Amino acid sequence: MEGVPVLDEPLKKLLGAATAKVMADHLDLRTVGDLLHHYPRRYAERGELTALADLPLDEHVTVVAQVADARVLTFNKGGRGKGQRLEVTITDGSGRMQLVFFGRGVHFHQKELLPGRRGMFAGKVGVFNRKLQLTHPEYKLLDAESSDETVKAFANELLPIYPACKQLESWTIEQSVSIALDSLTATGWAGLADPLPSALREDRGLAELPEALQKVHRPRTRADIEDARQRLKWDEAFVLQVALARRRYADTQLPAVARTASPGGLLDAFDAKLPFTLTDGQRKVSQEIFDDLATEHPMHRLLQGEVGSGKTMVALRAMLAVVDAGGQAAMLAPTEVLAQQHHRSITEMMGELAEGGMLGGSEHATKVVLLTGSMGTAARRQALLDLVSGDAGIVIGTHALIEDKVQFHDLGLVVVDEQHRFGVEQRDALRGKGHTRGERRTPHLLVMTATPIPRTVAMTVFGDLETSVLDQLPAGRSPIASHVVPAADKPHFLTRAWERVREEVEKGHQAYVVCPRIGDDEDEKKKQKQKASPEDEAEKRPPLAVLEVAEKLRAGPLAGLRVEVLHGRMHPDDKDAVMRRFAAGEADVLVATTVIEVGVNVPNATAMVIMDADRFGVSQLHQLRGRVGRGSAPGLCLLVSEMPEASPARQRLNAVASTLDGFELSRIDLEQRREGDVLGQAQSGVRSSLRMLTVIDDEEVIAAAREEATAVVLADPDLTGHPELCTALDALLDKEREEFLEKG
Repeated sequence: MEGVPVLDEPLKKLLGAATAKVMADHLDLRTVGDLLHHYPRRYAERGELTALADLPLDEHVTVVAQVADARVLTFNKGGRGKGQRLEVTITDGSGRMQLVFFGRGVHFHQKELLPGRRGMFAGKVGVFNRKLQLTHPEYKLLDAESSDETVKAFANELLPIYPACKQLESWTIEQSVSIALDSLTATGWAGLADPLPSALREDRGLAELPEALQKVHRPRTRADIEDARQRLKWDEAFVLQVALARRRYADTQLPAVARTASPGGLLDAFDAKLPFTLTDGQRKVSQEIFDDLATEHPMHRLLQGEVGSGKTMVALRAMLAVVDAGGQAAMLAPTEVLAQQHHRSITEMMGELAEGGMLGGSEHATKVVLLTGSMGTAARRQALLDLVSGDAGIVIGTHALIEDKVQFHDLGLVVVDEQHRFGVEQRDALRGKGHTRGERRTPHLLVMTATPIPRTVAMTVFGDLETSVLDQLPAGRSPIASHVVPAADKPHFLTRAWERVREEVEKGHQAYVVCPRIGDDEDEKKKQKQKASPEDEAEKRPPLAVLEVAEKLRAGPLAGLRVEVLHGRMHPDDKDAVMRRFAAGEADVLVATTVIEVGVNVPNATAMVIMDADRFGVSQLHQLRGRVGRGSAPGLCLLVSEMPEASPARQRLNAVASTLDGFELSRIDLEQRREGDVLGQAQSGVRSSLRMLTVIDDEEVIAAAREEATAVVLADPDLTGHPELCTALDALLDKEREEFLEKG
C-alpha cells in the first residue's frame, strides 16, 4: 500500500522536480507508492487493434492503431496568408479516425507517420466534419526501424496503457514506473512492508507484493496480470476490513447499559393493540435488535430494507423496549418534514400509550416529544424539560437534538434515520449525550436507511455495523406500476398522464407531482434567460420547478382539482399544515420537491408523476416511487423525461420502470456511478483506497477479507504481531480520518 517506508520516497527524488510536479498536480501522484499503485487500465499487444468506434468524445485517450494514409493540405488563414495541415488517417480494422497536425512540424510528422506504421496515439477525441479526430496528438511508434531481434522480442509484449491526462501521456507514466521498479529491484525491495500476514498469503496462494507490482506493470502473459490483480485486490480489501474490524472490536469494549424490555410493560401493551400482524421479517429483525440491546456493550446496527417494508415499526418497538427498561430513546431525522411525519405517525400508532402523565393516558404510557429548530420558545422549553426530567421516553427531532442545551435523563438508544444525510460528528454528538447516574455510558445505535444497499457495499462501506435486512413487504401493500413518459418524443403521452391523475382523484384517491427544484428566485430566473440551441434544450433548460408546474396544472390539465405545493423554503408550520391537509384528504394533488422522498406515509395517495425524472438518481426515484401504493389500491408511477430514447438517462429510467427490487436498482446505481463517490464520504472519512477492487464484482474477495480481518483483530486487537499491517493502516488512515472512524 502507498505510504509504507520504502514506497514513501517523494517522486521528486526519483524523477526530477518538473515531472514530479506534473504528476502531483494532474494525477495526485506524489510518492513512489502512489505511482506504483497507479495501475494500467488495460493492456495492448503489439498489433492489437483498438476499437476506434467506441472512443468517448471529449476524453483524453490512448489508442493503438496503424497509419492508413497521410496527406498535406494547404488552407487559407483568413487574410494572414496560407497555412499547411497534415491529415493522417489511422485504422484499427473496424473503424478509422483522423490525426491532424498544423504549423512547423507538419513535414516532420509526415516523415514519421508513413502508411503501414503502427503506434500509440494520445489526445482528446474531437469531431470535425462528422469524423472523429485527434488534434496534435502525442504519439510513440511501436515498430520504427526495429531490428529483427527487437521486433521478435517485442511481438508478444503486453503494453500497459495507463489512466493519463493531457499533460502526461501513458508512455511517460510507463517510463516513470519502470524507473521506480528498477530502483526498487536494485535494492532488493529492502524495507518493503507487506500488509498481508504470510500465513494468509500462503493459504490463499497469493503472490508476494514485489512480484505482484512487477507483474501488474510488466506482465509477460495475461496470467501474470490476473495473479497481480488478485493479490492487489486482497491488499485493498484486507486493510480496509481490518480498519473496520478494529472499529467493531473497539465498540464491543465500550460500556453500555443492557436494556431489556419488562414483561407486561409498554412494548407488550403496544403489541397487543396493533391492528395487524408483524411480518416474519419484522419479528426476526426485532429479535436481533432486542438481543443486541440486552448486552452491556453498545449495539451498532444498520437496519436497511425495501421502501415500505416497515422499518419505522421495527425502530419504534426497539425504542419502546428501551423505555420499558428505564431509558430514553431519540430518533434523529434529516428534515423537519420527516421529523414531524415520524412524530405524527408514532403518536398515532401508540395512541394513549403516547400520553404519559396526561389525563386518559395508559398506565404504561410515556411522553413522545418533538424537538426541531423552528419550534416556539415555550414548546421548546417544555420539550427540553421533559427530556432532562425523564418524563419523555421518546424524542423525535432534527439537528436541534444535537445542540449543547439538550440534555437527557438517561439516553439508552439513538435511532438515526437516513444515515447518509448526517455527518459522523453529528451522530457522535448525539451518542455523546448518554450517561447513567452521572456516569458516561454510550447509548445503543440503530442506523436506518431506506436505500437498499448491495451486500458487498454494506460490507465495505458500513463494515463496522452489524446489518439487518427487511426484504418482505407487509400484508396489504399494493404493487406499483411504473412507466416512462417520453414528453418530447410523444407529447400525447404526457396529456394522458394528467388524465390518469384525474381518474385516480375521481376514484377518491390522491396524487403527487414531483419536480427537481422550487423556482421563483433570481438565480433561477437568470438561468432561464440563458439561451440554448434547440438540440441542447432538454439538457440546458433549468429543471422544472414546483411553483411554475403547480400554476400550470391549476390553470390547465388539473383545473378544478385541489392542488397544493410543498417545498423546503416554506415555513415549517406551513409545511406541516400542508402535509396534515394532504394526509386528511383535504387536497387532491401535492406538487412537491424531494422533501417527500422518505418517510411520508399517505395510504390514499395512489399516483405519482415525476417531472424531469432523468435529473434524479436511481435510488432517489425508487424512494419517491415508494410514497404510492401504501394502501390497498394499486400504485402508479409515471417518469416524465424529455431526453432522447437512446440516451443513458432514458436507459436509467427504463431500469427503474422495469423492476421494483430496490437491491437490484442499487446495483445498477452503483455500476453507473464512479465507485469513489460511493466509498468516499460514506466510509465515514476513510479515503477511497480502492484502485483495483470493485465492490460489485469482487464480493468473494470482500467477504473472505472480512472473515480473515475479523480473525486477525480478535486474536491481536492492537496488531502488535503485525507491524507491516499497522504501517499499511497508517497509510490508509491519517490522524483526522482515524478520528472520523473512531467516532462513526
